[in-house]
Formats: sequence, C-alpha cells, structure tokens
Amino acid sequence: MAASDTVRLKDLGRIDGWRENHLVGFGIVTGLAGTGDSARSKATRQSLANMMSNFDMSIASDQINSRNVALVSVVTSLPPVSRRGDRVDVIVTSLGDAKSLAGGALLLAPLKGPDNRVYALAQGPVSIGGYRYDQNGNLAQKNHPTVGTIPGGAQIEAEIMSPPIRDDGTIDFVLGSPNYTTIHRVAAAINGKFSRGIATVRNSGAVRIQVPASDIADASAFFATLENIDVAPDVLARVVINERTGTIVSGGDVRISKVTVAHGDLKVSIATDYSVSQPFFIGRANEGVRTEVVPNTRINVEERDGGVVELAGRSTVADLVRSLNRIKVSTRDIIAILQGVKAAGALHAELIVQ
Repeated sequence: MAASDTVRLKDLGRIDGWRENHLVGFGIVTGLAGTGDSARSKATRQSLANMMSNFDMSIASDQINSRNVALVSVVTSLPPVSRRGDRVDVIVTSLGDAKSLAGGALLLAPLKGPDNRVYALAQGPVSIGGYRYDQNGNLAQKNHPTVGTIPGGAQIEAEIMSPPIRDDGTIDFVLGSPNYTTIHRVAAAINGKFSRGIATVRNSGAVRIQVPASDIADASAFFATLENIDVAPDVLARVVINERTGTIVSGGDVRISKVTVAHGDLKVSIATDYSVSQPFFIGRANEGVRTEVVPNTRINVEERDGGVVELAGRSTVADLVRSLNRIKVSTRDIIAILQGVKAAGALHAELIVQ
C-alpha cells in the first residue's frame, strides 16, 4: 500500500474503555395545541397526575382529559469524558398517540444509565423541524412531527471519567474492523515510533501497549503522539452490490483471474391494440348481432450484436467495469456479469448483495 494510503491510528479504532454511554428517560411534553395524547393513553394521564402530586395537587388520573400533553421517551449519549454542568443534545419521541410535538416543551426529566443511576436532567422546548395540520380529512405534513430534538437540552449531573490506563500501566487499542495484517502493522508502527517494544498483538482486533512509566502521571502527550501515528491498513477484498439501486462499490485492487465475458441483448416487446366491431352504425342488425372487442397483437423482436470482453490475468474489478462500459453495458447487466464471474471462480473477493 502506498504511503499516501496511510491513515492515522485514531481513525482505525479506539482505546479500549473510551466509548459513549447511553442514557434513557421518560418525560412529559406540554403546551401542544390539541395534538397531544388522547384520553385513551392511561400512561399519560397517570404520569401527569403523579407529577402534579409532587406539587401538592391531588388529582385522580381519570379526571385528566387534555390533548395538550404527550408522554415521550428521552434519549441521549454521554461522551467518554463528561463533566458536571456540560450539556448534550437529546432526542424526544412520542410514546402515545400524539399527532405532533410541534410547539411543545419537555418538563424536567431524569436520564438514567443501565445501572439505574441518574446521570443527566433534560428540559426545554422541542424542535421537530416540521409540522402537521389536519382538518376535515385534509392533511398537510412536513418531516416526522412525533420525533424532535432539544439542542443542549440535557445537563450532566454526574461526572464520567474513563481512565484507559490500567493499574499495571497498560492500555488496549481496538480496531474497528479486526484484521491480523492491520493489527501487526499497528504494533510495528507503534514500536517504531517509540523505539522500544511497548506494543504486543493480542488477537486480530487488539494490541496491548505498555505505557512508559515516565508518561503515566501525565499521559496526554503520549496519547497525542499515539493517535497520530500513520498506519497503512489492509483492505479486505469485497464487492458490494445493491440490486435495488444498481450500485456497485468495490476496492480498486480486487483481483480477477483470466476470464472471457460474452454479453448479448435480446429485447422482446409485445404491443396489443384493441378495436371495437360496432355493427349498429350501418343500420339495423339481426338479433344475436352484438358489439365485439377485437385484439390486434404485434410482437417485435430486437437483438443487438453482443460484445465480448477478455481480461488477462491479475486484472481488477475496475478493469472489468471499464471494459464493459466501453461496449455500453448497463449497470444492472454489470451486476449480473459480476455474479457470473464469481460463480465461475474468477472473482477473488467476497461478493455482498444488498
């Protein structure tokens, strides 16, 4: 792989332990103009009654009948390092039968992690970037009005620090796509950069790195150097085909053995015209004479001269596609040809059909 094809180490994977943390919560959106949950949504009425009880208002849930509120779920993700007071965006989605969240505002909603601990509090006006209006059976709608966002709508209440360095002074770098060739190149690049054998391959997806003792106290400079090391990743031989859209995506160096492709095009069109036999327009007809519809069918067969493409050994998919384009083969025909080449054993790559 050429030096121009190298990428930074941080673009190939991540330090083990550095990940986003998902939070979820439930809340109430108020201020809707009659587009909220109906009285059939018992969860909405119960939630509203529970909220009012926190303010010394005792109202039975069956006495609440308002279309200006909606029960929603609230989700967000915290970055690997989150400090108290930081703000993150949240996504609000309707849980009931609300028609639209346009114009609504989310009341204070706690957001919890998998450990059932509250890590953030969400509140604020909901933005849906669209609308929904209906009247007398007429409907005008833009985007999806029951899903919205609150930019910066959640404030972090519990700090999250993800220390990547273990007690023994080691860290693991994890590849996004496990590959033995790439992980060995990663280890070699790290050892070459720091001039010592600090990186050891664990498996196809991870390399263990021994952080120098002098860098453990303040590892920021070490991590800055580590994540900017250039590595040439190994690219798997894959050809991805989407038959619905006629799209072909392939690495430029996917190899094809010596193969010959013959392509022809036979087009058959059948057209039927219907004529009506109407005997009454020329005068009175005998009994039993009636109008008859007579079909006239034409069959046209058009066959174009086929093209032949012959590729030498160690050709690539790009060479095959260029050759087929020269004889004006359509994209969908190219897909069929690639499938045939794979079946013939001449395409040395994984063929993925979507």
